[in-house]
Amino acid sequence: MAAGWARIRGRLREEVGEVEYRTWLRQMTLAGIEGEDAIILLPTRFLRDWVNSHYGDRLRSLWQAEYPEVRRIDIRVSASPPPEAVLAGAEERAGTERIDGRGLAEPLAPRPAETRPAPEPRSDWVVPLEARFTFDTFVVGKPNEFAHACARRVSEKPASPGFNPLFLYGGVGLGKTHLMHATAWAIRAHDPQRTVAYMSAEKFMYRFIAALRSQNTMEFKETLRAVDVLMIDDLQFLIGKDNTQEEFFHTFNALVDQGKQIIVSSDKSPSDLAGIEDRLRTRLGCGMVADIHATTYELRLSILQAKAAAAQVAVPPKVLELLANKITANVRELEGALNRLVAHANLFGRPITVDSAHEVLHDVLRAHEKRVSIEEIQKKVAEHYNIRLTDMSSARRARNVARPRQVAMYLAKQLTQRSLPEIGRRFGNRDHTTVMHAVSRVAELMEADAGFAEDVALLRKMLET
Repeated sequence: MAAGWARIRGRLREEVGEVEYRTWLRQMTLAGIEGEDAIILLPTRFLRDWVNSHYGDRLRSLWQAEYPEVRRIDIRVSASPPPEAVLAGAEERAGTERIDGRGLAEPLAPRPAETRPAPEPRSDWVVPLEARFTFDTFVVGKPNEFAHACARRVSEKPASPGFNPLFLYGGVGLGKTHLMHATAWAIRAHDPQRTVAYMSAEKFMYRFIAALRSQNTMEFKETLRAVDVLMIDDLQFLIGKDNTQEEFFHTFNALVDQGKQIIVSSDKSPSDLAGIEDRLRTRLGCGMVADIHATTYELRLSILQAKAAAAQVAVPPKVLELLANKITANVRELEGALNRLVAHANLFGRPITVDSAHEVLHDVLRAHEKRVSIEEIQKKVAEHYNIRLTDMSSARRARNVARPRQVAMYLAKQLTQRSLPEIGRRFGNRDHTTVMHAVSRVAELMEADAGFAEDVALLRKMLET
């Protein structure tokens, strides 16, 4: 039986490859045969469920080829296999031998290094990763470049000092989930043997409650604490769930103490998560906290260009500019609008134009219509820079007046539908070329001066809300 079991393992190893075999199947041991059942042991419930669902049928076929009387495979959990368990010792000698057809050991030929990632854990404990969410498809701009750099660093060196945990936060649809999936893919590409578990905070809570009801919390703990990287999305869902927070706190500590990586996302920074226990909030903020800011017009345009190129669809620049200027809430809605526009063009065989965009997306564009008036912009900017409202339309050219006036012109162009000549008239009958110069100058200053850019962003946010 030892020789037959060794041959079964050897064939399975050749079929799935060295990396996959060592990740999921290496720890199998044979306890024996009971009637028509071959009893196989694995050390954890997680491995048992994974092997049973992904390799159970193939194991049964290989067993029946060796021993026709075996009808079923019974995979059980045993942390310490019994002494009588039949081990494939010859095959496991440092991976240097295999069993030939006669049950004898022969040297394994050298294998090239496997580069494919380990199988994705598709058990009910985790969420499958989205194949399109990779670093290659993530468009980087000023609002997200720091978070992107942190995620890259963690993917290359998980659990490195100062980056564990990695806490990503930002508004809805700004790319947090994309970055988390991209990080998971990159970690598994760099080291296929690392196990990565990604789930939402909601799923974490439901699994914990199910474990409590079934009085099987040990399985819950074993499953999560056996992974190398734990990723929890939308942590704000745990606000007010005290028992779940406590379990997450202990899981967090156990993994970090073992040198495992934690990655968390939320809509707010740790310090702003009211309803989260102080000890958990402190732990979440002790690593790297990275903010994903609201998108700029330039970033939205870059994202649209990348999406159109990936879909191999020619979209006129004016249409992309229209979408980038009108749909400012989040990237998800921006991408949805582009997909809708492309689908309509394909279904009806019509070219994509500015007019067709207005027709197809009339509801979306109307919902995002900016209601801010030029008067409101002038008043808010004058208050912010502590100048008189009349200075907005005066002939004064002192820098402390001219710069705020340029900022107000820039915001009028971004937040209203007024034409350049009309904006110029509202600023003391100035020419439209003066407005163009102001918009260009403010954009340049925002690129060069982070403090100035923050000022303008703050004013814009106050006006939009």
